[in-house]
Amino acid sequence: MKSRHSLFAVLLIALVMIVGCGKKEEAPAPAAEATSAATPIDMATVGSVAGSVKLDGTAPKARPINMAAEPSCAAMHTTPQLDESVLVGPGNALANVVVYVSDGIGSRGIDLPKTPVTIDQKGCHYIPHVVGMMAGQTISVTNSDKTTHNIHPVPKYNSEWNNSQPPGAPAIEKVFGREEIAIPVKCNVHPWMKSYVAVFKHPYFFVTGKDGSFTLNNLPPGTYTVTAWHEKYGASEPVSLTLGAKEAKTGINFTFKAASGD
Repeated sequence: MKSRHSLFAVLLIALVMIVGCGKKEEAPAPAAEATSAATPIDMATVGSVAGSVKLDGTAPKARPINMAAEPSCAAMHTTPQLDESVLVGPGNALANVVVYVSDGIGSRGIDLPKTPVTIDQKGCHYIPHVVGMMAGQTISVTNSDKTTHNIHPVPKYNSEWNNSQPPGAPAIEKVFGREEIAIPVKCNVHPWMKSYVAVFKHPYFFVTGKDGSFTLNNLPPGTYTVTAWHEKYGASEPVSLTLGAKEAKTGINFTFKAASGD
């Protein structure tokens, strides 16, 4: 009896295998459609957005920088050097603010700039203090001083790197592959040296000077969100706007409130 049960089990397994092998496999689900190609920008229709950035309140007193530890740099300055974290101009205009399109670009046909963004180490300062660039664009760092410097970006979303650069050394060239606003940069040799690099997926950004003004050029018609960022005060309340063909929209202003106890 046992042998009959064993034979029956073998025949049943064989039958299941035959049926299973003969079953037609279901066709795989169709793949999702490929992302549509980037929308080309009609340069005949582009416009611009312009405005200014100000500080509301009393600017904090700039702290003096003591460069006694690096006589070669101290000798380059005839006036006391001050911290640049809050730099104001006439009418409390705020410098070193990154104004940028934070939403609305979509899929646009934007070419990557071939010219690198540059940072120079001169007089024991990073020049410029704040710089903007596109993801994938080259950043070139030079040393104009007679002392060894160090450039050490500390990103959250990009790869960290840390390079020393003696006097006369070739430029250090790197790339940040991801958008990040903004990457702090420090010098491990001279702790007062600080800078920021803002990285974008597009070219619609501007770093303000002492007059606090900005212009975002070559924007195609559309609805956008524009944001301002400052190293001390963070990101502003965003501004939404609609830009028509060939329109030059002005009066897009941002105000940062001075922190109490500055």
